Amino acid sequence: MDQEEGEAAVAEVAVGVGTELAPLEIPVTRTLIVSGAIASRDYQDVHHDAELAKEKGSPDIFMNILTTNGLVGRYVTDHFGPAAVLRKVAIRLGAPNYPGDTMVLAGTVTEVEDGVGRGSESDDGSSTVVVRIVGANGLGKHVTGTVTVTLPSPPNPTSTPSRPWVSGRPA
Repeated sequence: MDQEEGEAAVAEVAVGVGTELAPLEIPVTRTLIVSGAIASRDYQDVHHDAELAKEKGSPDIFMNILTTNGLVGRYVTDHFGPAAVLRKVAIRLGAPNYPGDTMVLAGTVTEVEDGVGRGSESDDGSSTVVVRIVGANGLGKHVTGTVTVTLPSPPNPTSTPSRPWVSGRPA
């Protein structure tokens, strides 16, 4: 899919208060937990060493908040498309994500603000959308919070891109 098709896909996504995002099931594996901790430079032993995690009172290693944050961001941008821009991710952790469980992310649009007519720099036809997120596992709610995302204005089908290389076509 080229940039133009990606923007068109964003424009076709239904965005209204009450819109529910399709749930996303994420298998929680040891590899996901450890690689997420390493990628975010979180070397706390409870995220990679099962024996040390048990010594500290946990039944096993568990996912860190930075991995959860990344998964929440991925969930929202997967729904709205590659042109969506995350503006704010505000989450709180609850029940730990342990290996062998599955986390199911769900989201509901709670606010939509059109950029048109505000008389500001953002008067570009884009929209700002707030999505309420819940991620649950076998123990309960792992993550709750909100994600604010900006969606570009729908493309004008009669216009030519000012930067033809963006569309993936040669200039």
